Amino acid sequence: MTRKVLSASFLTRLGRDIAGNTIALAAAAMIPLAGLIGGGVDMSRLYLTKTRLQQACDAGALAGRKAMGSGSWTTSGTGNTASRASELFSANFKTNAYGTGTLTKSYTESNGTVSGSATVSVPMTIMRVFGMTQRNLSVNCTAKMEIPNTDVMFVLDVTGSMNCAPGTTCSSSSPVSGAKITGLKSAVKCFYEALVKVNTAEVCGNDPTATTYSGTAQIRLGFMPYSVNVNVGKLLPTTYLADNWAYQTRQGVFYKLGTAADAGSYEQTSNQSRTRDCNSWAIGSDATGFPSTSTTPATFTVTTSTYTFVSYNSNTDVCTRRVNQSSTVYTRDDADGTYFHTWIYKQRTLNVSDLKAGATAWNDSSRQRIGEDGDYIDASWAGCIEERQTVKNSDGTPAGEWEPIPTAAYDMNIDMIPSSTTAGSQWGPILADTVWGRYTNGNNTTADVITANDLTDARLYCTTQARKLQSWNTSPSFVTYVNSFTPSGNTYHDIGMLWGARFLSPTGIFASENAATSNGGAIQRHLIFMTDGDTQTATENYSAYGASWWDRRQTTYAPNDTNLDDIVNARLTALCTAIKNKNITLWVVSYGGNVNATTEARLTACATPGKFFSASSTATLISNFKQIASEIAELRLTS
Repeated sequence: MTRKVLSASFLTRLGRDIAGNTIALAAAAMIPLAGLIGGGVDMSRLYLTKTRLQQACDAGALAGRKAMGSGSWTTSGTGNTASRASELFSANFKTNAYGTGTLTKSYTESNGTVSGSATVSVPMTIMRVFGMTQRNLSVNCTAKMEIPNTDVMFVLDVTGSMNCAPGTTCSSSSPVSGAKITGLKSAVKCFYEALVKVNTAEVCGNDPTATTYSGTAQIRLGFMPYSVNVNVGKLLPTTYLADNWAYQTRQGVFYKLGTAADAGSYEQTSNQSRTRDCNSWAIGSDATGFPSTSTTPATFTVTTSTYTFVSYNSNTDVCTRRVNQSSTVYTRDDADGTYFHTWIYKQRTLNVSDLKAGATAWNDSSRQRIGEDGDYIDASWAGCIEERQTVKNSDGTPAGEWEPIPTAAYDMNIDMIPSSTTAGSQWGPILADTVWGRYTNGNNTTADVITANDLTDARLYCTTQARKLQSWNTSPSFVTYVNSFTPSGNTYHDIGMLWGARFLSPTGIFASENAATSNGGAIQRHLIFMTDGDTQTATENYSAYGASWWDRRQTTYAPNDTNLDDIVNARLTALCTAIKNKNITLWVVSYGGNVNATTEARLTACATPGKFFSASSTATLISNFKQIASEIAELRLTS
């Protein structure tokens, strides 16, 4: 009996004791716990591997598309685009990274879009216990150029040196073989093909097949050809130009008949032999008393003598004639006189309001009384303009004088709207037919010059008319315009840069057109400035500041060519800063290889950092323009 009691008591105690259950529970939970931990470890490896694999795929696609630029996709040759994509992939995902196994990758291109794919095997660790030895991971990526709403203003040097071939100088008035102007036209067309993706007849390499722009973004291109001047006037509202403008011109001196009286008659005999020319002496008339061309009296009297043959005495060889005299008083009348006497060359303010034909319409000439013998002429106007009020240089050393741009320098103000109520804020028309230089004995003078002669007129260079920003969705009109560029004249960089900025600015004279797209979209803005040489001015040029030696609108002294060069360079530097401060990307291209080191440094500093190019040949210029087009287009991942 005692043994049974002890056995029952032990089993009861054992049944009630739960401490031993932990071992059993732990053993039972080991298998699912191993799966949970192993799955977490291996899933973390899979997530990390796929993330890095996707990043590598994206990097390769972007690199391949960027290397492709506006050109074609290549799979062979040094530096081909396919190998560039593969290199960037490998730089971001090494073979056997994170313990991975077999790796495959590939990149292809279609219609400018680079697509890539990659697959890698990932061996499992703890999950092998459950029979899962590896997983294969795959990713895809796509990169393409997507152009944002973009405005591009070309400011292009079309000076006379553009008729020469790169690396040479010449004096030709028309393009020589291989002229820089020909290369520039090709480069602009290739830029158009690369950015707008519309084909032209130009051979640019990998030409687009489209003949019409089919993108969704707004792309507008504008042009500002420049040399001594820019041709912008007829693109402006008529209120932007003044009705009256001061010119270095001339004014006729006229007289009209005041009073006339008969002074009587008498007979006169010859005092020498007249056998052979009696008639020529005895018949006719003459007049005396006209003032010299160097004087302009209020009145003068002219005595006219009329001769009539009376007789000839053969014995004495003497002629007799009757003289009839009359006296005429002429009174000066510059407004209505019919007798032209002389010119007074001086500065005058002319009424040029007849150029205005409406709010935005212009006439091509202004009626002025400055023609031969004081007649009226139609002074032609091509559209070039004179600048508005500026701040004058007084010491011949203008470096830094316009930076920052002075408030009173209206001419340097990119955004100021002209108004007839703000003195000095309007522009004036360049009328070459009305302007002469003044000189006496071959020397320039600011004094009035009175003469009946025609002095030398000012030397005018008026470029091809500019073009406002516009969409060129098909190429024919674009090509026709670019082909119209005609080189001539000297190099005034500042006037081209200034008006390029005015035509591009979203807050200036064309704010209503430039601030945003028609549906309110934001716009990226780029100004491409190209020149083939150093600043070159001349005091005899009729520039945007008139005839510089006589007008002196930029100086308080009589300038020479060096003074004017320095002024242009200082103003260009100030304008470059002002443009970049307007969030405009400023690209600068030096073309032809004839630019000196000082100018090259100035142009480099002018450009937005990293946006300066130097092209010594046409092929390089075309490549530069295509590269700029590629960089303007945004490189994006699309999947």
